Amino acid sequence: MKIDLSNTRKIIRQYSEKKGLLIPLLQEIQATYGYVPKESVELIAKELSIFPVEIYGILTFYAQFYLTPRGKHTIKVCQGTACHVMGGKEILDYLSNKLGISEGETTKDGVFSLERVACLGCCGMAPVVVIDNNFYGRCTIQKVDALIEKYYSEEGK
Repeated sequence: MKIDLSNTRKIIRQYSEKKGLLIPLLQEIQATYGYVPKESVELIAKELSIFPVEIYGILTFYAQFYLTPRGKHTIKVCQGTACHVMGGKEILDYLSNKLGISEGETTKDGVFSLERVACLGCCGMAPVVVIDNNFYGRCTIQKVDALIEKYYSEEGK
């Protein structure tokens, strides 16, 4: 897929005169594209006279950054102790199988990305699934199945 780098160029210009602002620059690029494209990394390295490995060091250190396109909706399945005991692992496995992706991947249609989360801090609602910023507690496979169908129907699929 060809990336239009005009937005990257604009963002670089905003940050090029300032030192120590590589992380905010990368955050803004990710907000623009939904991830940080390889082409953007190459352009940033060239424009700021730094090695691409320095940029990738930041991108791979911080969990907030993504190097591949993300789905329109991100599904996070809690794997904290309470959620795990109450069926969080089974829900994660079910979603992985249903969507045809592993954790950290995105469906081919670009609708969903699937993530494992260590703890969401909602132990009283275990097991918990978050889709985008919507929390769903006391989840079952049936409830998660209905949620996936709901999101797909909203996408017209």
